[in-house]
Amino acid sequence: MLLCLVMYKANAQTDPITTARTYADAKQYDKAIEAYKALYKQNPIDEEVYKEYLDVLLAVKDYKQAERIVVEQKSIRINNPMVYIDMGRIHLANGKDKKANEEFDIALQFINGDDILTQQVATAYTTAGKEEYAIRAYEKARELLRAPYMYTGPLSRLYAAKGDIDKAIFTMLEGVNGFMRNNAEDTKAGLLELLGNDPKKLQQAQKALVKRINEQPENPYYADLLTWLYTQKDDWEGALIQVVALDIRNKENGERIQDFARLATKEEEYAIAIKAYDEIMQLGKELPLYTVSKAEKLRVQFLQLQINPAYKKEEVTALVKSYEILFAESPHYYTMEAARDYARLEALYNNNPAKGIEILEIALKQPGISKLFTGEVKLQLGDYHVLLGKVWDASLLYSQVDKAFREDYMGEEARFRNAKLAYYRGDFEWAQGQLTVLKASTSELIANDALYLSILITENITPDSNYVPIRRFAYADLLLFQNKDKEAEALLDSIMATYPEHPLKDDILMQKAKLAEKHRVYEKAITYYADIVKSHGKDVLGDDAIFSIANVYEKYLNKPDEAKKYYETLIIDYPGSTYIQTARNRLAAMQGGGIPMP
Repeated sequence: MLLCLVMYKANAQTDPITTARTYADAKQYDKAIEAYKALYKQNPIDEEVYKEYLDVLLAVKDYKQAERIVVEQKSIRINNPMVYIDMGRIHLANGKDKKANEEFDIALQFINGDDILTQQVATAYTTAGKEEYAIRAYEKARELLRAPYMYTGPLSRLYAAKGDIDKAIFTMLEGVNGFMRNNAEDTKAGLLELLGNDPKKLQQAQKALVKRINEQPENPYYADLLTWLYTQKDDWEGALIQVVALDIRNKENGERIQDFARLATKEEEYAIAIKAYDEIMQLGKELPLYTVSKAEKLRVQFLQLQINPAYKKEEVTALVKSYEILFAESPHYYTMEAARDYARLEALYNNNPAKGIEILEIALKQPGISKLFTGEVKLQLGDYHVLLGKVWDASLLYSQVDKAFREDYMGEEARFRNAKLAYYRGDFEWAQGQLTVLKASTSELIANDALYLSILITENITPDSNYVPIRRFAYADLLLFQNKDKEAEALLDSIMATYPEHPLKDDILMQKAKLAEKHRVYEKAITYYADIVKSHGKDVLGDDAIFSIANVYEKYLNKPDEAKKYYETLIIDYPGSTYIQTARNRLAAMQGGGIPMP
């Protein structure tokens, strides 16, 4: 450290500019001025030296010397507006506002439409605290270039800084006068920065957009911006009304409404998406988008069902009937994702895996289906054979996918499912061999699942260990997969009763917690998760349990404050957890930022 200090001092002695800066940083202004004065005298055209020397003179309020060097710079830097702004800064600091403005006015005359010069001058004005002159610089450049859509971002920020939000919004909206989609996207980003979550500002922007639409109905992007603004206000109903009106006015036959419905689906605004699809379908069966909208609406209804912990049997039955009608009318959907959704609905929600298998087998017989779709269908088909207890049939399907996608993610997924089947059957050695490879999977999800199952087997199987508990646990796992929940829970309870101190205890608690969640007994689920944290918090399931508690509080019990506590605990106590980023994102959303934390 001493050597570094000696070298630093040596460099400072041999490098005069470093010496001057060191004095200035330490606020040893007398020494700094002497150092800069010598440097300036030696080379007055060095812009860095001049600027830093001027800053030091202003810091000590030596306005006379500051004026002398600026006057000299005016003769050196002819036709350079920056020196006039520098003189204005001196007068401003010296309380001579009128003289300062005279200098600023002269600098403004140099604006000629050159972009770099405009930005340099505007930045210098802003640094001097003269935002009104920065505004005049940008506006003069726009006028000279006859381009009112230029500089909308910096101009709107300047107006906002002065408290003129209406003018800031007006200026930002000028950016879409050019009828260019890129401008519209830039305007959205600028408005987000400008408006934030302030309801009053959002209302001002909405009024301004309505006025623009009335003045320029031929500009499509103002209407898009207004729709987008409704969604930012979380007024999806208002946005839908706006979209439908524009679609009808422009004779778009539902295309605009379809885009909006897909946006609503992406944002998990399922009820609005369904309404949007209904609007399209009401336009008439003869329109091209009718059948597409019908299919996409079913997908949204199924998504809605899946996130509803209190869905009713009648809802499932009604949705099944709607799918039956769709596929009867439009059998080409057997080649699409809708077929997989239909099968999933039957097998997992209507308790009819045989029907799910039937749907998928029809899909596999369709001509022209892609290799990828075939692989996805076979994996799903294998799962439903497991539900019916046809383990060997399932293994054959998984192996077919493994062979077809040997070097692909889907091949790894198939190998993991086959390893899980071996685990269910009690063939732990073969399962472990597969899992050892899969722990290095390029898919984080597969790698984590493989790691967990591998650890589960390793911790509970040793040469002298009793295989009975792990075999029972594996079979209970299979029963859970087959939705035989009562039998599975009874088996888990029997393991706990017979082997109360067995290392499987935390895994059993986790299974019982998941069962309680599945059956909507959320407080009971939290009790099980809490037991894991209390007794096994440092083990592999500790972070899973913490995250699950937070998730239950947030998603099912509507207790955001409790959820926040557990997300924060996860982030602090489990920095290596795979749930970290999800926890940060959810915390940010719950705190109103809506922006993922880094």
